[in-house]
Amino acid sequence: MGSSRDDASAEKREAVEIEWQFDALDLRPVERWLATLPTLSIEDDAQRTITALARTPRRLVDTYLDTDDWRMAAAGFVVRTRRRGRQDEITLKDTRAAEDSGLRKRLEVTEILPDAGVGALSPGGPVGRRVHAIAGRHPLREILQVRTRRRPFALRVGGEDAAEIALDETMIVVGNGQRPMQLRRVEVEVLPQWLSALEPIVAQLRSSCGLQPAMLSKFEAGLLAVGVEVPGPTDLGTTAITPETTMGELAYAVLRRQLAVLRQKEPGTRLGEDAEDLHDMRVATRRLRAALSLFDDVLPVRARLYRQELGWLAAVLGDVRDLDVQTEGLVEMTAAVAGWGTLLAGPDHPLAGLSALLGRERDAARTEMLVALDSARWDRLWHGLSTLVQQGPLRRSVATRLPAAISVPDLVEAHHGAVVKAARRAKKSGAAADFHRLRIRCKRLRYALEFSSELYEGRTSRYVRQLTGLQDQLGLLQDAEVAAARLVDLATGEAHLPPATIFVMGGVAAHHRGDMARLLHRLPKKVSRVGGREWQDLKATMERRRSQAADALARARRVLRAVPAPVVAPVPGVTPLAAPAVLGQGE
Repeated sequence: MGSSRDDASAEKREAVEIEWQFDALDLRPVERWLATLPTLSIEDDAQRTITALARTPRRLVDTYLDTDDWRMAAAGFVVRTRRRGRQDEITLKDTRAAEDSGLRKRLEVTEILPDAGVGALSPGGPVGRRVHAIAGRHPLREILQVRTRRRPFALRVGGEDAAEIALDETMIVVGNGQRPMQLRRVEVEVLPQWLSALEPIVAQLRSSCGLQPAMLSKFEAGLLAVGVEVPGPTDLGTTAITPETTMGELAYAVLRRQLAVLRQKEPGTRLGEDAEDLHDMRVATRRLRAALSLFDDVLPVRARLYRQELGWLAAVLGDVRDLDVQTEGLVEMTAAVAGWGTLLAGPDHPLAGLSALLGRERDAARTEMLVALDSARWDRLWHGLSTLVQQGPLRRSVATRLPAAISVPDLVEAHHGAVVKAARRAKKSGAAADFHRLRIRCKRLRYALEFSSELYEGRTSRYVRQLTGLQDQLGLLQDAEVAAARLVDLATGEAHLPPATIFVMGGVAAHHRGDMARLLHRLPKKVSRVGGREWQDLKATMERRRSQAADALARARRVLRAVPAPVVAPVPGVTPLAAPAVLGQGE
């Protein structure tokens, strides 16, 4: 009952490269050390002898690739093509940093490069799938070329290959008539099962031959040599918030924080190997929409258009996220039917068809999502939002310059009033739809408090925790309702699932309905707390801070700048009047 994401995760676990990399001033000491290996042994029960077997030297030409805007590097990957025999291969590695010992544990996947080049890579291969997802419609181009003369040695323990030691002499052509950069490297790639056994042997190699852990990969060293720097995240502006922050500064700091998360999580969302990246990106779109609504009075009019467009993006991401949640729910469904005996005794599990169906729907939703993220519409939205926050608050707006501590309480209380009203309605009706409406309003109130928490030096956290607890319970109710409705739709739709599968789905749907009934019974008591002591304490804190900010603003307005008396040229025969007093002091 696996999905494409499960298959990718399994592939990722199996494709981990474990390798020490060392810089060497001279490779001859390593050659002499390898010649003495028959005298070494691993101290275990078998006392196995270690030997090194020289293999055929190779000349490698590695070409590193990325898009013009460095999408692969931003996602934490490096892509390399290499000629091997009569065929070119393409390899993708992640860029996790080396440990202090020089050990690197990172993803490494390889496939044959089509004759037509990188542009002809299939999206079904381990490299092609990731390149298509991350780079999208942006083609890969050559970034760097590295030439290496490699002398490999097979490291054998008791006649079994356990590792490979490669002595590399590498040249990086810098261009412009400059001398090429040269590296001497010793790389020890070990099979996972031999890592702990060979670690002391590698430590002896390092100490005996004067090797130093290589903190930079060849790709990183090459970029340094040619003077190319991978660009960092876009500078969106300051995100600092203090108790003295103005309303405009608060609005833009919040927008910049959430926009940074949106961009940061895009590569992982595209890749699709960790569902949390998609979840975090979707939450960032929600928070951005909430912030654009909350701070509408201090933002340009065009910000309302961005809020609508973020709704489109949230819907696209939500389609995939909902299927992720449903797929994860299969684990609970499997556990729920584990004791159903004879129903599960056949060759096919009754949930296998449902799992396959959800997997196909998720793949289709991901395809639509990638099309959206590759579209000009998403490019316009990102550039519009980033330009907006880089421009900063409106300078001529009085509301923008007002201290946030004066304006925020009214916004928070308006959202709290909406929560109280929705809570009363939900308690009276007991309807799931009304509790869902309450959940949305609780979320908006929580966002408003989280956005402004630094104005109150974290004193909003106590009420936010209470609000989050209620929201979680309301979320469970919504999840149970959606899951039950989804199962009914699948069972009665055009999926043509086996009778055993439909029977199991009916039982699980009934289980979800039972959860809903229990939650609906408990929720009215929890809902009553939204206006309790925690809220009253928070409201008092906001009012004290508002009074302080208002007093400080009034004092600033009372102190006027001293204006010097005008200089008047004397008129013959006219006695000058006394100079007027300077205003401002004590007025």
